[in-house]
Amino acid sequence: MILVVLPAHLRALAGVRGDLKLEIDGPVTRRSILDALEAQYPMLRGTIRDHVAGERRPFLRFFACGEDVTHEPEDAPLPEAIASGAEQFYIIGAIAGG
Repeated sequence: MILVVLPAHLRALAGVRGDLKLEIDGPVTRRSILDALEAQYPMLRGTIRDHVAGERRPFLRFFACGEDVTHEPEDAPLPEAIASGAEQFYIIGAIAGG
């Protein structure tokens, strides 16, 4: 069971409170988590990744075990602590401005 933490605006869109629990078949990667998230919560399609290119939307970051994995390959295995559900996978809305 993978635990995913979403920013408040995406939790509201998905109609959920708190952490999300996802079942992942196969290797636990950023791509497999996002695929499972979009399959279970179709209203999130296009909010985290672009519909056409499949690339991460600007101002979203991904963290696993306290490390920024945003620029790691999408199919790189995530730490065992994420795969086992001991640690949460965070999708964070970045803040920009001056």
